[in-house]
Order: sequence, then structure tokens, then C-alpha cells
Amino acid sequence: MNTLKKLFTNWRIIILIIVLILAILSIRPNPWHEGATIRFVTKNSSASLATIESPRPGGSPMSKETVISINNRPIMTAKDYYDFVENLPPNKTFTIQTNKRFYRVTTKPEYNITVLNETEFRTEEIFNETLNKTVNVTREVQKVHKEVIGTEDVGLVVYDAPQNNIRKGLDLSGGTRVILKPEEKVGAEDIEIVVSNIKERLNVYGLSDVSVRVASDLKGEEFIIVEIAGANKEEVRELLAKQGKFEAKVAGQTAFKGGNDITYVCRRAECSGIDPSAACGQSGDGWACRFRFSISLSPEAAQKQADATMSLSVVAEGAESYLNESLELYLDNQLVDTLRIGAELRGNAVTDISISGGGFGGTQQEATLDALNNMKRLQTVLITGSLPVKLNIVKTDTISPILGEQFLKNALLIGLVAIVAVAIVVFIVYRKFMVSIPMVITMLSEAIIILGLASIIGWNIDLAAIAGIIIAIGTGVDHQIVIADEILRGAKGGVYISWKDRIKNAFFIILAAYFTTMVAMIPLWFAGAGLLRGFAITTILGVSAGVFITRPAYASMLEIMSRD
Repeated sequence: MNTLKKLFTNWRIIILIIVLILAILSIRPNPWHEGATIRFVTKNSSASLATIESPRPGGSPMSKETVISINNRPIMTAKDYYDFVENLPPNKTFTIQTNKRFYRVTTKPEYNITVLNETEFRTEEIFNETLNKTVNVTREVQKVHKEVIGTEDVGLVVYDAPQNNIRKGLDLSGGTRVILKPEEKVGAEDIEIVVSNIKERLNVYGLSDVSVRVASDLKGEEFIIVEIAGANKEEVRELLAKQGKFEAKVAGQTAFKGGNDITYVCRRAECSGIDPSAACGQSGDGWACRFRFSISLSPEAAQKQADATMSLSVVAEGAESYLNESLELYLDNQLVDTLRIGAELRGNAVTDISISGGGFGGTQQEATLDALNNMKRLQTVLITGSLPVKLNIVKTDTISPILGEQFLKNALLIGLVAIVAVAIVVFIVYRKFMVSIPMVITMLSEAIIILGLASIIGWNIDLAAIAGIIIAIGTGVDHQIVIADEILRGAKGGVYISWKDRIKNAFFIILAAYFTTMVAMIPLWFAGAGLLRGFAITTILGVSAGVFITRPAYASMLEIMSRD
């Protein structure tokens, strides 16, 4: 009892316990967590119209919204969800209960649309951002014939509910990784434009769980690494291999295209940002802000836009006047945005144009951020087709989810076997539980702390990261054996060595090995276009946590139990 009291009142062990508790809270293990977690919500789908939103990027796995029942029928897995929605008829209303709220979703018919050679007048409701209200606008549009051929997809992409906050990398969750290399050396601003463009195009195609990042190798060459969960190699290669096609249409007629038509898109502060002439203001229960930025068209493109708008009529909406047709922006033949055309542009071949739009939020800060995000997205779309550099596909890897799950099971099994084997060997060598039991506790503690830190910083655990965890724990065992040898040798030697000197001798060796490991990990941070970064990060985190938290605690455990 006295030994236990000393153990739990030792400040090094108290620090270890506190860090372990924080790590477990960060990991948030819950083996009973069931349901279908929302990965992505398709824009303008039935789910989107029911106000279901995609999870915010960077959110922890356990914080994502999870479907737990549909029409009071429990949903335990993603398969349960897909089985329910697979055969729903058109215009069917059902309720979805998530761990956050209830939704009423109505399925939409899927149509086969045939464009007829005649027009009709149609009245539409649109939101006028200047007046902050909805107004009716009558437009002449092409007449179409619609035939119902089935039910549109509900628009929810789900997966089995996670049971902790550990983010699995592509090796463990399955998906496709593509490594792209710019054809020539480019600056940081151009790389940022390319990355933003790739993200926008992938979002347009409904690909979810997308990671696009820049990496470099030891030679200084830059690469763009695209990782997509749940996508196959062929569709990703096809999408990324082409530069992208942007078109702006008025009444079905192409006004201008990306590439040579758009000569400049302003991204600098002096000609883009929140519109100073239209300050943010309250709109209903929230706030609304307007953005603006300028673009330049070639003379040919300006003339094409003038020709496309020449025959349009002017519609007055309060104090503002617009043309009766909108400017529709298409990215790879997908409609991504619609902009009103000011009346002053009708038939005018203007090369310098100001693009404006809005953003909304519960507070002024949220509205400002939403407006700036919308502006950046629109700028990215307009730049498409005129990217500053061509990209070459260097490598493509595809891992199936089943194979990734098998990798994880094998890694956990091998880790467990390794811990048991180390405990047995240490007990055989020292024949003392006071050495082997604290060593096992320390090994498990290091693994938990590493996973907790990875959960906090949002780092994905892949096979390279698992290798780093094994290296960190293995290094920890070496250090603990050094500590045990120093303490036990000091107790048995002919010359008395104080406890302080024994610990000092052990930690001199440990710190020398620690700094050697740190230096060795720095090149791996950049090697292989950043693909070994997971190994380097987990090794650095694990060894650092060991040297500054678990090793001192282990030394204190051994010292207290040896004295008693």
C-alpha cells in the first residue's frame, strides 16, 4: 500500500497519468458507436434541400453527423442506409434522424430532358442581394420535354460510423493517390492556384474526402499529392489528366471560355475582397456581405459577350436594373454558379468587368468569411482552363477498402504480439515483475499518447505512421532497458552509486540516442515527395513523448519499487 501511494504521488507519474487521460479524451474511443456517418452531401440534391450539410473539412471523425434512423427504423451501418434508399420512388417523403437533429427528405424524380425548338415565358423567384428580398422575374427560356425515368440519388454519401477520432490514411481506409508534377518550375502563388483549381474540380464531380497538398523531395522538386477516399484509379486519372474546361454562357450561347478569353483574374487586395461600397448588413436573422473582384477579357471575348447580350431585355428590380438572362458558369460541363448581368453591359464590348456576389452567416464575421470563400471559389472557376502550368501524372496508387481493413487488423495483431513477446523476453532476462510490468505499461502508454497527439493535430494514420509508432515504441524499450540496467547495476555494484547518478547516466545515453533519431528523421520528412512524412512525424512525436514523459515516469516506477 505504501508503494502504491508513492507511485501515485510521484510528480512524473502524475504527469504521465494526466497526459494519458488527455490522449484518451482526444481519441474518444466508443466501440458502441453505430450508424452511417455523413461523408459528403451533393449540392442541390434531396438531402441538400432538406438542409443536411457536408461535414466541415478538418473536423474530427466522431464530430461528424451520423444517421441513426430512417422512418424510426434503426440504421446500424452504411449498408442499412443504402438498402433503404436504393428503391425509393419519386416524390417520397421520409424522415432522417441523425445524432444532431431530424430532417424531412423528399426524393426527386430523375428526368430525361429533351430540348424543343420553341421558347416559353417562365416566372422565377430570385433573391435580390441589393434589396435583401425575394422578387419575381419573368424570363424567356427554351422549352423542354421532361420524362420521368426513375428517382434521383438522395445525395448522401455515408460510411460506417467511426468508433474513435483516429483518422485513417489512404492505406487503411482505401482510395486513390495520385502524384502530380508541374512540367516546369513555378512560384508559390501559381502552385496555390493549381491546388485550389484541383480542389474545385474534384468538388464539382462530387468526390469527397479529398486531400490535395504540396510536397517536395530532397532535390527541391515540387509535387502535388491528391488523395481521394472511395474513388477508383480510372476516373481520377481521367479527371486530373486534362486541364479543365470553363465556359460562361448567356441564354445557352457561349459568351467566353477559360484560357485565352480570360486574360486576368484579380486576386490582389486592391482589386478583390469585400465590396467597400456595400458594407455588411443584417439580413433577416443573420448577416449578409458582398464581395467584388475584377477580371479582364480579350477583345474577342468581350465582343462575343456583347453579341450574346445584344438582344436581351432589361428587367428593373428596385433600384437596380439587370438583363433578363443570367451569366451561367460551367466547369467541365457542370453548372457551378449563376451571376446576374448588369443592364449597362447589354451589347457593350467591355474588356474590364467587375464580378460581385455575396455571403451569409449568423454573425458579421461568419458572413465575411463566407463571402470571401465564395469569391475565392469563383476566382478558381474563372481561372480554370488557363492554369499557369501543365501537370504530369507521376504515379497512381489504388487501395481497396477491404485490403486497407486487412492491413489495419494485421498491424494491430503484430503490435500486440510484439508487446507480449517483449514482456516475456524482459521477464526471462531480469526475472522481476517490477521491471517487465512497468515496461509493458510504458509501451502501451506511448502508443496511446502518439495516437492522441495524432488525433489532436489531425494527422492521418497510415502504414508509414504505424511503422513510426513501432519504431518509437521499440526505441522506448531500448531506453527502458538502459534505465533498468543502470538502476539494477547501481544496486549490485561494489561501488555505491546514488540514485541521482544512476538516472543521470541512463538519461545521458537516452538523450544522445534521442537527438540522433531527430536528426535522422529530418531527411525523411521530405523524402519520397512527402510520402514518408507520416513515418517521420509519428517517430518524432513518439520518441519525444517517450523521452520527456514516459521514460522519466518509468524510471520513477523502477526506483520506487526497487527501494521498497
